[in-house]
Amino acid sequence: MAVGDGVLFYCNNEAVYNDDPDHGCPRVYVPFLERTSMEKVQSDLTPAHSLGALNQGDERLVNNLKAEHSSRREFMRLSGLAVGGTALALPATGLAAGRPAQARDPDAVLARLIEGNKRFVSGQLVHPGRRPEDFTALAEGQAPLAIIIGCADSRVAPELVFDQGVGDLFVVRVAGNIVSGAGPTVKGSIEFAVAELGARLIMVLGHSQCGAVKAAIVHIDANDALPGSIGDLIDPIRPAVVAVKGRPGDKLVNVTRANVERGVELLKGLDPIVSKFARTGELKVVGATYELRTGLVEVFG
Repeated sequence: MAVGDGVLFYCNNEAVYNDDPDHGCPRVYVPFLERTSMEKVQSDLTPAHSLGALNQGDERLVNNLKAEHSSRREFMRLSGLAVGGTALALPATGLAAGRPAQARDPDAVLARLIEGNKRFVSGQLVHPGRRPEDFTALAEGQAPLAIIIGCADSRVAPELVFDQGVGDLFVVRVAGNIVSGAGPTVKGSIEFAVAELGARLIMVLGHSQCGAVKAAIVHIDANDALPGSIGDLIDPIRPAVVAVKGRPGDKLVNVTRANVERGVELLKGLDPIVSKFARTGELKVVGATYELRTGLVEVFG
């Protein structure tokens, strides 16, 4: 029997092909299974045997099957979402598209981002993972390597700055790249990427000539009111303005860095999820600034 595109399920330590979209197990979309006989995909296959049995290769798929799959129960336990035996049902995104453990080492991931930025600065971009088929392969799940908390500024796109592809970065963008005062929407997004998707590097990315930081400096000095919600937006940056008072050097540069450093420290202590992994060294939180004129990212913290 010949089969077309469908879904490969990793369930109970077995790799099982099934084209039923309502199957309850984590799924990986496999477009290259066209005309593979069903007999070749037996229910007793394990990740270690799957490549030979399928007789068609895709390193990303094999990595998906071999990866250490994060437990949704652990996410519920850490985040306190399981109450009285009833847990919030979350999609099996991280389960469906895992990466090898060595690929998630935070130092290795950081080195990968730095190398990508060097390519960006030199104009030698490789544009990885941006073909339509790369998107198709990730349609059923994601396993980003790093979390970037960046500014909403239109000139700062992390995927471009670090020359990364679809599925590589989990990007949270808000004006001023604020963490303090950002509320549960931003913090919850970060926690989800750590606990459910398995990301082990968090970078707070500021940039030169940040409009939100400029506004915080100007309006804290003028002590005036701002219209709408703009005042609430820049309030979390005010402590950084105060912290660098009297410090030599460019005030905007100093506040931008101080704002990033404040975000890094807050994330390192963010209970109960991020702090747990940060204390053990399994997760790394770093700060960085992006220079608009040169494209260079400086990493610190």
